[in-house]
Amino acid sequence: MTDPSLATSVEPGVGVASGGPAAGKPSSLWGDARKRLMRSPVFIGSVLYLLVVTSMALFPRLWTSQTPDTCNIRNSRNSPELWDHPFGFNLLGCDYYAHAIYGARPSLAIAVLATASVVVIGGLLGLLSGFFGGWLDAILSRITDIFLSLPFLLGALVLLAIVSKRNILTISLALIVLGWTVIARIMRGSVLEAKNLDYVHAARALGASNGRIMLKHILPNAVAPVVVYATILLGGFVAAEATLTFLGVGLQPPAASWGVMIAMHQIYFAQQPWLLLFPVGLLVGTVLSFILAGDVLRDALDPKLQ
Repeated sequence: MTDPSLATSVEPGVGVASGGPAAGKPSSLWGDARKRLMRSPVFIGSVLYLLVVTSMALFPRLWTSQTPDTCNIRNSRNSPELWDHPFGFNLLGCDYYAHAIYGARPSLAIAVLATASVVVIGGLLGLLSGFFGGWLDAILSRITDIFLSLPFLLGALVLLAIVSKRNILTISLALIVLGWTVIARIMRGSVLEAKNLDYVHAARALGASNGRIMLKHILPNAVAPVVVYATILLGGFVAAEATLTFLGVGLQPPAASWGVMIAMHQIYFAQQPWLLLFPVGLLVGTVLSFILAGDVLRDALDPKLQ
């Protein structure tokens, strides 16, 4: 037989308290995701790059003392200088490095404004559609189908072609009108899955109102896929702004924008390749960072990998 004293004696520092989640607070999806993200070099690198680009947009004076509208035509397309003008000059003799730094602001402003708006609009419609179902779900689903049938790029071209002034607000509005549908579908699917779980039925049995059930019980558990898609969508909207500007229906010169830089200097690639490589590099790096961050976030929030 086992000595009873051995069953109750615990060596200092060893025991249940030193074990896993049973000893402390129960682990959560977001808590586990945070730990996974902090261990991912891809996520850390992507976030650091995006922080650099964000600092360019918010505090351009930290990166350059020049402004994109200070130009001297005699410097037109001069080669880069290592210290004073590392990116050289554009067609109008403006400092190209300053133009690239200031070009981060409209791209990120449009991406953040459009993404935040489509998350609110699409998330709300998807939440209502999935929770209440019935005729409301049928109407909202048909409206979503109509907007999904519109080609995104073609629709944005048409919308921006009929407006008289193209700026950050109008471009964002065009992206919002055409971009909320996928968020609505994702949220609807998550709500349909979550509203049939036991804790929702328990809350309803205890007399919780529909608003409380949606906001306190369903939304926190259905929002993860939306967060992942919104992260990737930020990069998509940065690329969309540059594409629309390149096609002539976005921001117009002399606005500081990566899309404007690419559109104005594409024909000079053979003679002065830096005029195209610098804005393309910043654009690709920003879009890729959002996509990689969203990809890692998706894996971190996948319950099957926990």
